[in-house]
Amino acid sequence: MPSITTIRSKSPSGKTILIGIAIAYLLLVLFIPALAVFYEAFHKGVQAFLTAASTREFISAVRLTLIMAAIALPLNTIFGLCAAWVIARNQFRGRALLISIIDLPFAISPVVAGLMIVLLYGRNGWFGPLLASINFKVIFALPGMAIATIFVTLPFVAREVIPVLEEMGSEQEEAARTLGATDWQIFWRVTLPNIRWGLLYGLLLTNARAMGEFGAVSVVSGSILGKTQTMPIFVEQAYKNYQTQAAFGAAAILALLAVVTLIFKEILERRTKH
Repeated sequence: MPSITTIRSKSPSGKTILIGIAIAYLLLVLFIPALAVFYEAFHKGVQAFLTAASTREFISAVRLTLIMAAIALPLNTIFGLCAAWVIARNQFRGRALLISIIDLPFAISPVVAGLMIVLLYGRNGWFGPLLASINFKVIFALPGMAIATIFVTLPFVAREVIPVLEEMGSEQEEAARTLGATDWQIFWRVTLPNIRWGLLYGLLLTNARAMGEFGAVSVVSGSILGKTQTMPIFVEQAYKNYQTQAAFGAAAILALLAVVTLIFKEILERRTKH
C-alpha cells in the first residue's frame, strides 16, 4: 500500500501532465489557428490589410454587421428584462415551459432556425403571399437577417438577469413600494443598480453573438455581395473566391472583437463576484 506521502509526492507530476495536456489542446484548437489568422492578415504588411479593408464590399459587410447588432441588442434587452422580471418575480403554471422556450435558440441549429424563417416568410412560405401583396421583402433582405439575428441572440439577456433577480429577492422593491415609489422609480433606483452587472454581461454576449452569427443569417440572406453579406459571410465568400487577404482581414477583425469581448467578460465576472 502506497503511503500518503508517496501519493502526495506523485500528485504534482500528475497535475503537471494534466496542465500540459490542457495547454497542448488549447494550442492546437485555439491559439495556433488564431495566430494563423492574424499572420495571414498581416504578413504582407499593414498596407495590404488596409487596402483589402477599404473595398466597398468589406465596408458594406462591416456596416451590415453593426446594423444587425444595433437592431438585436435593444430589442432583446427589452424582451430579456421583461421575461426575466416575469419569471423571477412570479410562480405560475407554464413557467418551466416559458423558460424552455426562451432557451430554444440554444438547442436549435442556426441553420435550422434560418430554414424556419424561410418557411414562414419566403415566397412560398406561410406569410409569403401576404408580404408579396404589400411588396415587403423579408428573405434575402435586411428584415430576414434581423429576424435571424434576433432569434439566435434572444436568450442571453434573460438567462443572465433571471438568476440575479432571484438572488436579489423582492424585499428592497417591496420596501420602496411601501414608501410610495412608482414602478418606474423602483426599476431605475432599486432593481437596475442591483442587476447592472448581470445585464451588462448579457448585453456583451448578445452583441458578440449578433456580430459573429453565420448559420441562420447565411440561410436567409442569400449572400448577395455588397448587399446582404455580414462579416462572417464575407469571410466565407471571400475565401472561396481566393480573396485570401480580404478574408483573413475580416477574420482578424472578428477575432479582435472576440478578444475585446473576452476581456470585458472577465472584468464583468470579477465585478459580479464582489
